[in-house]
Amino acid sequence: MRKAFITGITGQDGSYLADLLLEKGYEVHGLVRRASTINRTRIDHLRPYESGPNQRLYLHYGDLADSVSLVKLLYHLQPDEIYNLAAQSHVRISFDIPEYTADITGVGAARILEAVIESGIGKKVRFYQASSSEMFGKVQDVPQRESTPFWPRSPYGCAKVFAHWLTVNYRESYNLFACSGILFNHESPRRGENFVTRKITIAAARIKKGLQKELHLGNLDSRRDWGYAKEYVEGMWRMLQQDKPDDYILATNETHTIGDFLDASFGRLGLDWKDHVKFDERLLRPAEVDLLIGDYSKARKNLGWEPKVRMKELAELMTDADLGSLP
Repeated sequence: MRKAFITGITGQDGSYLADLLLEKGYEVHGLVRRASTINRTRIDHLRPYESGPNQRLYLHYGDLADSVSLVKLLYHLQPDEIYNLAAQSHVRISFDIPEYTADITGVGAARILEAVIESGIGKKVRFYQASSSEMFGKVQDVPQRESTPFWPRSPYGCAKVFAHWLTVNYRESYNLFACSGILFNHESPRRGENFVTRKITIAAARIKKGLQKELHLGNLDSRRDWGYAKEYVEGMWRMLQQDKPDDYILATNETHTIGDFLDASFGRLGLDWKDHVKFDERLLRPAEVDLLIGDYSKARKNLGWEPKVRMKELAELMTDADLGSLP
């Protein structure tokens, strides 16, 4: 039975990855932060795996800010695969808390990579780093490829660039099997409620039910490459099953505006978003990323991975889920 360790297991990607690995027969260990309120709703459905004679899901308290806990955990667990998905992952908020974002999203990757070395598991373990399309920022190529230069436009993007290149450095310096997945925007009904896509689908559902009248948003013209998170975690797993470590883009090679997503979500419920959406300049970023579109041809060729759910279908399934969650 292979053993996997996931940081960020309670997040969108971590929960879908835990689903996938448990289905594949893994023993799954997740890192969770201690908080006064328990926030594990995304993995509540996995509780049957947490107890009994056939237990295969284990949660451990720790933090990417605490290197000692990481070394101790990895030494004790001896995992076969590590997926570093934990981060301060909200781009707009990273401008408000840049130091914290740099520490957790950037230096946090350094701590877990160093923990791999210090715990003595470097020769056996396979490591995945969650890189981001936000690293491309002020894009230098259209579409963006693995060879496209980075030009981040936020503290979050800068922190992800640091973590990405550090992963490359540890791969080359210590001969680690370390991969970075450069994932473009990927959404789902498990997406955090303060991310723009989920704000849109929740608002559409609430407006349809008469529980809300308006939605306030910032830039509606920025273009993004949106895919389905449940499919993207399959790509993460496939990266660690290859003969040699490498870095891959996961994307749809399509780009759409925020307005396009609004059309799909509100249109699903027979609404015109222009009647309800109000511009709020306070939601603008100090520096904007105008266009993201990823070329996933390397992942298709080497991993056999290809996205199936595209933007319109994604917006509709998220809207349906949010509508179904309301009374």
